[in-house]
Amino acid sequence: MNTYDRWRSRRVPEARGCAGAPRTPIDYAKVGRSSVRRRARGMTHSEAVAALEEAELHAHLDRRDEAAADDGGRRAAELAEWQRVVQLLAATGGPYDPDTDIVVQKELAADRRREEAEQQRRQEQQQQLADRAEELARLGEAGRLDRSVPTRAGDEAARDILDDRGDYRAAKVDAWFARALADQSGHYTDPAARAAAVDLLPVFVRAHAALLAELARLVPGARAHELAFAARIATTEPETAGALAAFLARVEGSQG
Repeated sequence: MNTYDRWRSRRVPEARGCAGAPRTPIDYAKVGRSSVRRRARGMTHSEAVAALEEAELHAHLDRRDEAAADDGGRRAAELAEWQRVVQLLAATGGPYDPDTDIVVQKELAADRRREEAEQQRRQEQQQQLADRAEELARLGEAGRLDRSVPTRAGDEAARDILDDRGDYRAAKVDAWFARALADQSGHYTDPAARAAAVDLLPVFVRAHAALLAELARLVPGARAHELAFAARIATTEPETAGALAAFLARVEGSQG
């Protein structure tokens, strides 16, 4: 398989931005507790006892069903929450109100603190990306964005910022990406990073990289300005650049 074929197919990423961002897992136990609290609102102690008995019956029946039992801990959390509500109402008499439930309010306060911290983390991350995008753009404009500046994880997201705002300096950054991908330098020394580039870089950048890689094999030591035509072809005709890269790979293979 030639260089271009490895980078040709484009998969649509689930979310744009920083690569590798983790998806928040579903807390099924939390979902179960929240469900109980909604249903219990306004219940008296006797009504909560009846609801607990019904939940215990369903839990007993579900133990026979493996699919129902594999609920991420939701059923157990619901039972525990019904038991807690019953004990609370035994002391207070009811009706149950989650707005005055100290346990619930502490959990909500903790959730708010975590959300604020996560929001702060996202803002800081976005600012770091914006700073990196500006750094790369300035280096490119000054003619200093070369092999001495290694790519690093997350740079693709910084590139997207330039692309989204139509920054004219993005073309220099794209050429830098193509050279790094062709050379397998910077963080592209990692095969996983090169594979991820299929989702994170546009097709013309990948086509440019493939063409540069094949030209470098055919003409070792060629200078960057001698290969400037590769960027023009890839930008205007990425499929043509890819086809040319594939053809050059065949030529090299037949000569070997």
